[in-house]
Amino acid sequence: MNNDEFIRRDLAVLWHPCTQMKDHEQLPLIPIRRGDGVWLEDFNGQRYLDAISSWWVNLFGHANPRISMPIKEQLDRLEHVLLAGFSHEPVVQLSERLVALTPAALTRCFYADNGSSAVEVALKMSFHYWQNQGANHKTKFVNLSNSYHGETLGALSVGDVELYKKTYQPLLLEPITVASPDCYYRQDGQSTEEYSKQQFAQMEQVLAQRHQEICAVIVEPLVQCAGYMRMYDPVYLALLRDACDRYGVHMIADEIAVGFGRTGTLFACEQAGVAPDFMCLSKGLTGGYLPLSVVLTSEPVYQAFYDDYQKLTAFLHSHSYTGNPLGCTAALATLDIFEQDKVIEANKILSEAMYREVQELQDHPHVAEVRQCGMILAIEMAADKVAKTPYPWQERRGLAVYRHGLEEGVLLRPLGNVVYFMPPYVITQEQIRHMTKVAIEGIHLATK
Repeated sequence: MNNDEFIRRDLAVLWHPCTQMKDHEQLPLIPIRRGDGVWLEDFNGQRYLDAISSWWVNLFGHANPRISMPIKEQLDRLEHVLLAGFSHEPVVQLSERLVALTPAALTRCFYADNGSSAVEVALKMSFHYWQNQGANHKTKFVNLSNSYHGETLGALSVGDVELYKKTYQPLLLEPITVASPDCYYRQDGQSTEEYSKQQFAQMEQVLAQRHQEICAVIVEPLVQCAGYMRMYDPVYLALLRDACDRYGVHMIADEIAVGFGRTGTLFACEQAGVAPDFMCLSKGLTGGYLPLSVVLTSEPVYQAFYDDYQKLTAFLHSHSYTGNPLGCTAALATLDIFEQDKVIEANKILSEAMYREVQELQDHPHVAEVRQCGMILAIEMAADKVAKTPYPWQERRGLAVYRHGLEEGVLLRPLGNVVYFMPPYVITQEQIRHMTKVAIEGIHLATK
C-alpha cells in the first residue's frame, strides 16, 4: 500500500482532531506506517523527525523496547479490571512511585483516561471538598489569561484560548480570569522574575477580595503550552502557593504537558519549591504509549471524603478504564528509564544544544523572541519585531513552516506564529542540528 491509497481510505471515513478537514484538499495527510526512535515513517518510506513528540507525549522514542516489552508481558497477565472494589499490582506500584516522586504533601492518586479528564477530576474534587466542609458558597475557579486545560466542558471552562472556547461559551462555567504572568510582554531590561512578581498583584487582589467564593486557582506551571508556549518565572508559583494558603483556596497544578522533565526538572513545581493541592499528570506519564492520567492530592483532601456511606460524601466519579494495567505498566517502564538513565541531567545538554543552534534567529527581523524552558524551545514570529505586532492569523505563517518541515523530513506543527521544539529525549545533537536547520529555513520562507 502507498500513501495515496491509504489517504483515500482515511478521508472516506475519518474526522481528524483539531483540523479543518477541507484543508486536506490541498494539505497532504501523512499516513504513518511505523515509528523508530525520533523518526516516523510513512507508507512511501519517507521519514519525519518527530520534533513535537506527537503532541508532547513521547518521551523516549517510538517503539522503545524498554517500554514495549513490559506492556507485552502485562498483556498476557491482565489487560484490564475495574478499579472500583478491585485492584492490581501495576496501579499500586505506580501510585507508590508517584507519591514518592512528587512533592511530599501529595499522598493520594486518583486515575482517569486523559489530561482533560484529569482536570475535570481536580475541579470536581476541589468543589466537592468545600461542599463536604460546609463551605457551600465556594463555587468559583480562578484561571490565567491565555491558559489551556483541555477540551471537555469543565476543562474548557477554565481555559482562556478563544480559538477553542468561543463557540462553546454558552455551555461553560464562568471562571474569574486573572492576567497571565506571560513574560513575552515584559519591558526591555525587566527580568522575568520582576515581571512575574508584578503580574501577581492582580491575583493577590482577586484572592483578597473574593476568596470566600473561590474553590481553587488552576495554572500551568511555567509554560502555557497551547497558549503559544508562553513562559514565566517560578516565583509566580511560590507567590501563588503562599496566597492560596493565606486565603484558604486550593492550588491546582496542571502539569499534563510540562511534567516528566519537559521544563528541566521532573515536575515544574519543583523549581518553585511548592506542593499544589492537586497535581494533574498525563501525556508523558506513559512515555507516549497509552492513554492514562492521574490526579495527585493531599491527605486532608482525601480525609474530607472519608466517612460512612450514609453521609454521601464519597467522590462518585469514574471512568471505565481508570487505572488500566497496561497504561500503568507503560508508566512504570517510563519511570524506570528516568531512574536508570539520569534523564534530567542528559536533557540539560540537549536543551543547551537546541538553544545554541537557533541563536542566529535572535537578530532575525521577524523573530520577536526566542524563549526556552528546559526541553521546550519556542520561536515567535512577528510582523514587527520591536513592537511585537503579530502577523494576522489569517495569513497562516506557521502553516508555511509546517509544509516546509514535511518537505524536509521534520514534523513541526507551529501554534499560530510560534514555531516550537518539544522533541523526544532520545534525540541526538546531530538530529537537533537537522531539526533546527529545517525550522530556520521554514521561518525565513514564512516571513519573506
